Amino acid sequence: MIKRDIYMKRMIHNMWNGEVKVITGIRRCGKSVLLFDLFYEYLLSQEVPDDHIIKIELDQRRYYKFRNPITLCEYIEALVSKRKDEKFYLFIDEVQLTIKVIDKENGGIEVSVYDMLNELKAYKNLDVYVTGSNSKGLSKDIATEFRGRATQIHVFPLSFEEFYTYVGGDERKALDVYMLYGGMPRLLALTDEKDKKDYLFSLYSELYIRDIVERNGIEREDILNDILDFLASQISSLTNPTNIANALTSMKRERINSTLVSNYVQHIIDSFLVSMAKRYDVKGKTYFKYPNKYYYTDIGLRNARLNYRQYDTGHIMENIIYNELLRLGYSVDVGVVTDRTAGANMQKEIDFVVNDADKKIYIQSAFQIDTGKKESSELAPLMLTKDFFKKIIIRMDIPHSFYDNNGIFHCNLIDMLLGRVELF
Repeated sequence: MIKRDIYMKRMIHNMWNGEVKVITGIRRCGKSVLLFDLFYEYLLSQEVPDDHIIKIELDQRRYYKFRNPITLCEYIEALVSKRKDEKFYLFIDEVQLTIKVIDKENGGIEVSVYDMLNELKAYKNLDVYVTGSNSKGLSKDIATEFRGRATQIHVFPLSFEEFYTYVGGDERKALDVYMLYGGMPRLLALTDEKDKKDYLFSLYSELYIRDIVERNGIEREDILNDILDFLASQISSLTNPTNIANALTSMKRERINSTLVSNYVQHIIDSFLVSMAKRYDVKGKTYFKYPNKYYYTDIGLRNARLNYRQYDTGHIMENIIYNELLRLGYSVDVGVVTDRTAGANMQKEIDFVVNDADKKIYIQSAFQIDTGKKESSELAPLMLTKDFFKKIIIRMDIPHSFYDNNGIFHCNLIDMLLGRVELF
């Protein structure tokens, strides 16, 4: 059992804060284990009685009736309303599986699970936790449907640090395995390489694609699959829906509408399979609408999507760093600086502009740096910012971390992923 301390600390910190705790993340990344095992065991260790922890798993047949939000609400109210001097905890798994119903007893209005959860959190003796695997039915509604009274805790597949606490051994060999297969928790129970690959393939065919198609009424599943392939092949590269549509039009020999592609890309993002990083003008302090970068939430899923044909270590490393920065709770953009030397106005890229409240750092990802021109190309965008924020190059080709003569911090990738260096 992996402890997943970073999420447990967030869970414990937000206990009894008067809000619904919404635990989001891609399916099979460990949300249910976090809530129903790790957090449950923590509550028991704090002498919370077992019968005061109400657990409802909506993907299990015996709980199907509670997909009706009115039935769910009435059941919980019956348990807690008459015992107001006792504290109860409510765990609901896969809350996006609930349905909307008509409340005939109250004027025939439509009722959603959000209405019921807003009603339940009014009980001062009830602390509510829900998990969900789709942002279209959850994350985007936190500010509106929950009326600003929900706390989101987003869970990622296993980080390299979590992965390594389980596998141990040589750090570089462990990282090589992680860069190939990623961090879906179930993989830790599999030792055969074919079994690992089959599992990742099955997640696509039996779970993720089916969910996206069914939830969003996708009519062109072939285009959805083509977009997933395209995004997997283009991680860490700039693109936009028009470029994707043009590429698919050429490949399929039929006109593919960019609006359709844009909608399908958004559905993929809503399923948490892929994240989008916007481009930010460091000097102008504004965002560009297009193009953006797309990263897979789990690098093993990305590799499986391409049938392990496109193993480009530099792009894979950048994807892993991006996920790690998000996991740590930072806001991450792609930086753009303009080089105006010698009359030129050339845009140069900083891989990541990372914000933590009022603090900011710049990060470049470089699998390895050769002397001369290559080093200059990595350093130049950082020097063009002409400010005093910390500048970091994360590398695989150095045995330890150090500062160079320009004050730029060269950070060993494994040191960064195992939390052995302070970024801020």
